[in-house]
Amino acid sequence: MANESSKKRGFTLLQGILCILFAVATIEGALYFLRSPSNLEGTSPRPSGERKILFYRNPMNPAITSQVPAKDEMGMDYIAVYEDEGKTPKKTAEQEAEDFFASDTEPSKVTGVPGLSPITLSSREVLLAGVVTAPAVRETLQSDIRTVGRVVSDETRIKRVQTKVSGWVEKLDVNYTGQRVRKDDPVLSIYSPELLSSQEEFLQALRTAKQLAKSSDPETRKFGDELQTSARQRLRLFDVPDAFIHELEKEGKTRRAITLMAPVSGFVMGKAVFEGQQVEPGQELFVITDLSRIWVEADFYEYEASTLQTGQEAVLTSSYDPDLNLTGSVSYIYPFLNPERRTLTARMEFSNDHLLLKPGMFVDVSLKMTTESVVVIPASAVMDSGVRKVVFVSLGDGRFEPREIRTGVRNKAFVQVLSGVEAGENVAVKANFLLDSESRLQAIIQGLKK
Repeated sequence: MANESSKKRGFTLLQGILCILFAVATIEGALYFLRSPSNLEGTSPRPSGERKILFYRNPMNPAITSQVPAKDEMGMDYIAVYEDEGKTPKKTAEQEAEDFFASDTEPSKVTGVPGLSPITLSSREVLLAGVVTAPAVRETLQSDIRTVGRVVSDETRIKRVQTKVSGWVEKLDVNYTGQRVRKDDPVLSIYSPELLSSQEEFLQALRTAKQLAKSSDPETRKFGDELQTSARQRLRLFDVPDAFIHELEKEGKTRRAITLMAPVSGFVMGKAVFEGQQVEPGQELFVITDLSRIWVEADFYEYEASTLQTGQEAVLTSSYDPDLNLTGSVSYIYPFLNPERRTLTARMEFSNDHLLLKPGMFVDVSLKMTTESVVVIPASAVMDSGVRKVVFVSLGDGRFEPREIRTGVRNKAFVQVLSGVEAGENVAVKANFLLDSESRLQAIIQGLKK
């Protein structure tokens, strides 16, 4: 009897639990029904013409959705997604099949941008998302191209010192590489039988000219002058200094050695002669480089090549010398590309009066570029995926249209638009990622409806 009584009490308890669970489920269903948007207190059933809500989505993460109104972690209300959003005109069966099997990389027939669709936001949604727009304007755009340059000698200021006669070096005034010389400073003294005979010919021409000058015949006097001039010119062609010729004419005596002078001012960058050495015509003795003006060669990438022009202003700075700031210009752009680095080399010229720049140095170079009267938009408006550049154009009343654009010159704040946006149109410059997410979501919804 006790066992039957216990079984009866257990059965009764189970029945009570089931009744309680059924009651809770009934209450929860009623509450869910009452919470639904169409049955809120004070509202009437949805009219037949009212827009139908498909679901609600997280404003910060469109991938998170809910079948009932909700709030995200920041307290923002979920955004309702209506059945008629993004609705397009009814298509034929062939169009439906074509769109269904179309690749995601194919341009949208509405916007021309693959995977994106026009969107419409309410004023409240625009405010909550923080969308800010700015107009595309036509103005002058200034930008900089920064790169690293190599300091090299100006090839037009390199002089190779040679002798035009054979002889022996008796005295060397330039003794080491790197020595600084000035124009007309003595370089070396050379003994040359050919120069010695040329001196004797010049003195003989002087004596002959004096004798012929006493003649009453003009042609005879003219011959004497020409003979003297020819002998003087011969010495000059052998690089004999005019001062030496003047002293030779004044003293009337030949000299064993003749001192040759530096043809230019600069630094001795190469030395290949020593005292007592025999030299021959055409032999290179010194290389003297004038560093008062310097070249800087810099490499630029292929996409920057179209913006390079001769005459562009270039500014030179250095990380190791903050006071170094020189202004020069682009003097030459090489007509070939470096096949290994895939870069184009440009040459810039800078004044180097204080000799702060030395060949072999690396410096920072910035090119100033100015583009006249172009359409520009804020750089923050452009969403660059590496494959395409997209902006969202405001059409008014909360409508935004994605457009693919082509860009040109840019700086830190603005970018030139070559196509896709016209001057006067407004583009979104803030909350672009939210518009992009919404546009992609609308494109997916349209694809699901097909």
